[in-house]
Amino acid sequence: MAQSTEARSQAPRLGAWVEGGSTVRWRVWAPGHEGVDVVLYDAEDRVLRKLPLTPEADGCFGGALPDLGEGARYKLSVDGADPFPDPWSRSQPKGVHGPSEVVSSDHGWTDSVWKGPDPQAMVIYEVHVGTATPEGTFEAFIPKLAHLRELGVNTLELLPVASFPGARNWGYDGVDLFAPQATYGGPRGLRKLIDAAHAHGLAVLIDAVYNHFGPDGNYLRAYSPHYFTGKHHTPWGDAVNYDSEGSRFVRSLVLSNVEMWIRDYHADGLRLDAAHALVDDGQPHLLAEIVERAHASASGRRVVVIAEDERNERKLVTPASEGGYGLDGVWADDLHHQLRRAFAGDHEGYYQDYTGSAEDLATTLRQGWFYTGQKSKNLGHARGTDPKGLGPWHFVHCIQNHDQVGNRPFGNRLSEDVSPAAYRAMSTLLLLSPFTPLLFMGQEWNARTPFLYFTDHNAELGKLVTEGRRKEFSGFSRFKGEEVPDPQDRDTFTRSTLDWDALDNAQHAGVHTLYKELLRLRATEPVLTSRQGTHDARALGPDAFVLERRAEGDTLLVIVNLRGTLVHALPSHASAGIVAWSENPRYGGTVEASPLTGNLVRLEGPSAAVVKLRE
Repeated sequence: MAQSTEARSQAPRLGAWVEGGSTVRWRVWAPGHEGVDVVLYDAEDRVLRKLPLTPEADGCFGGALPDLGEGARYKLSVDGADPFPDPWSRSQPKGVHGPSEVVSSDHGWTDSVWKGPDPQAMVIYEVHVGTATPEGTFEAFIPKLAHLRELGVNTLELLPVASFPGARNWGYDGVDLFAPQATYGGPRGLRKLIDAAHAHGLAVLIDAVYNHFGPDGNYLRAYSPHYFTGKHHTPWGDAVNYDSEGSRFVRSLVLSNVEMWIRDYHADGLRLDAAHALVDDGQPHLLAEIVERAHASASGRRVVVIAEDERNERKLVTPASEGGYGLDGVWADDLHHQLRRAFAGDHEGYYQDYTGSAEDLATTLRQGWFYTGQKSKNLGHARGTDPKGLGPWHFVHCIQNHDQVGNRPFGNRLSEDVSPAAYRAMSTLLLLSPFTPLLFMGQEWNARTPFLYFTDHNAELGKLVTEGRRKEFSGFSRFKGEEVPDPQDRDTFTRSTLDWDALDNAQHAGVHTLYKELLRLRATEPVLTSRQGTHDARALGPDAFVLERRAEGDTLLVIVNLRGTLVHALPSHASAGIVAWSENPRYGGTVEASPLTGNLVRLEGPSAAVVKLRE
C-alpha cells in the first residue's frame, strides 16, 4: 500500500530561525545521540556561550534564546564532540567549515506584479555566477540583465549556488543546500539579483543538486547515519536516503529547500541535477513531491521545474493526474549529440550512439529525443520511451551547455570544434525549433572563452581530483599527449572568466546580431508563436534536412545543409520568401546573394536558410 505524502515526507522544522523579531529557535535531528549543544560565536569566531538543547520527539533536539536575532553565529556539538556547522544552515559567511549564521527572509521585494515564466515560451540562459563577471558575484551580474533582455532571453538559469568548499567551484560539490555561496554574495546578494531580474522581465531558475553532497564540508553523518543509505548506490557512492529508515527527515530536507528557493528567494523554479540519480522506490516519488511543493510555495506565481535526466522517460513530464511526475521540462541531449557528431565528428564515449546523419537528425527533431527504446551501445541496454503526444516545449535543447563545454578536458567551446558557418547553422536551428532553447553564457556572440573544470579543495582532496580528472581522459584518442589543466590551479578558474569585451569585436558582432534577430523572430512570427502549431522534419538526401513549422495556413522551413551543395526545390503551388539565412554577411557570413531563386534554395557548405511559404 502506497504511503501518504505526510507519512513519507512530513517532519518538524529544522535549522535556526527568528521568532518574534528577537528570539532564535533551533531544532536539530540527531537520532541515537544523547545531547546537542548550540555553540555561539562572535564575529572573530570566539566562543561566547553554549546552549544545551532539549530532547524532543523523533530524535530531535530543540531550544531557543531571546534577545539574539538575525546575524547570530553558531555551530552544533553532538554528544560533546567538536562542533560542526548546521547542515540546515541558511548562511555560511566564512565557508562550509565556519560558523553558521541566522538570517531572515526579509528583503523589501519590489516584484509584487511579477507573475512568473510561461513554461511554453522560455528561452533559457545558463550562467555560472563565479565566472560570468570578473567580480564573480550575484550583484556584479545585475548590469548584464539588460543585455539578456535585449537579446531575447526571458529566463536566467543559475548553476548551483548552495555553499560549496573553497572560493571557486562549478557548484556541484555543494554541502549546505540552504546557504547561498558567501563568495557570490550570500543570501542578500542572491535576493538582489532575483529582484532585479524580475524588474527586467527575466525569470530565474536555481540549479538544485539533490542526488549527492560534496566530498568536503559534508557533516550530515555527524548528526545521523540515516541521511545516506547503502540500499542504493550512485556514481558518488551511497545514495541520499529517500526511501529507507529515517528518510522522511531527508525528504523534508529537500522539500524544505525547494520551498525556501521559491518562497524566500522568489525563484521561479528549479533545474534538478541528474534526476535519474534520485533513487526512490516508494510512492509518491520524490520528483512528484518536488513539483507539488514548488507550486504550493509560489503564492499564485507560475513556477517551473525542469530535470536533467538521461533516461528519455516520458513519465517525467506526464501530469501527476496521469501517473507521471508532472515536471515542466527535461533536458534532452540527443539533438546536441547528433549535431556534434555531424559537425565536429565526435565519436567516442556516448557519441558512439549517434550517427549525425541527416535522417537521424530529422528523426530527433520530429520526436524531441532520438532514443525511444533502442539499445544504446554506450550503455549496453535499451534507453528511452516514445514521446508521441508530448508538447515540444517540454524538451530543453542546446548546442552547448556547462557540461558539454566544461566536461571536455580543455573546456573548449563549440567554436573551437566547428567552423563559424556550422556554428551559425546550428544556432539557427536551435533558436527556431519548437523546443525550449538553452544558451550557455557567451554563446550569443560565439565566445571563445574556455569554461574549464575548476575546484578549490584542500590539498589532499585537490590532489585526488587533479589525478582523477587526468585519468578520466587518458583513454580518449583525441586527447592523447596533452596534459589536462589542473582543476586546483587558480589560473584554470581565471581563464574561464567570460570576456564580455569580445562583444565589440567584429567577428563576434555578426553572431550576436544573428541571435538577436532570430530570437525576435521566435517571439513575433505567428507560425512560431502559435500554440496550435505543428512541426515535422525530414532528410533532404544524405547531407541536408528540413524542419517544417506550420500554423494558421503558413509554413516556415528551416533548411539545414551539413556539407557540400544543396539544391532543393520548394512546392511550386506556394509563394516563398526568404526570412533569414545563416551566411548573410550581416551575421558574419560570406554570401551576398539570397539562397532563394524562384522556388529553388541553394546552400553551399554548412548553412541554414529560413523560408516562409504561403499557399
